[in-house]
Amino acid sequence: MEVGTSTSLGSLGGTDSPAPTPASAWTDAHQWDFREDCEVRQILDRIADKWSLLTLALLADGPLRFTELRRRIDGVSQRMLAVTLRHLERDGLITRTVFPVVPPRVDYALTPLGESLGSTVQAFVEWTERNQETISAARDEYDRSRPEETAQLSGTSSIAR
Repeated sequence: MEVGTSTSLGSLGGTDSPAPTPASAWTDAHQWDFREDCEVRQILDRIADKWSLLTLALLADGPLRFTELRRRIDGVSQRMLAVTLRHLERDGLITRTVFPVVPPRVDYALTPLGESLGSTVQAFVEWTERNQETISAARDEYDRSRPEETAQLSGTSSIAR
């Protein structure tokens, strides 16, 4: 384990401890190692990436071919999906099975490790669904109170509008 990495992250959702209060849920986060080369940070970067989350969610229903994944993930490029799949396979979250047929067939599926992320991802999605209206209202308020900053965030200027 790397220096500065917390060993108690399991307490954030483990079944052998009570659910943390909102304040205590972040206590262990301050023990994390925030350096770029921290392995925990690298894994979190991979798992929290939008293409990874969408890919893992789709594979939760069973194995899929590359073309099916690409068709079902709106906006992902062929290259980005290939890179995402390669990283997820390297991290042990998915398997890639090549079938010796013509044309070649390749299926992707979750490993037991990838399947173990299911409840965590589901909790994240449920939190998002519960809070999407509040977040949308906060964005609207921010946009109304800071039009120039909003224009910079969206890549436009108030002059162009």
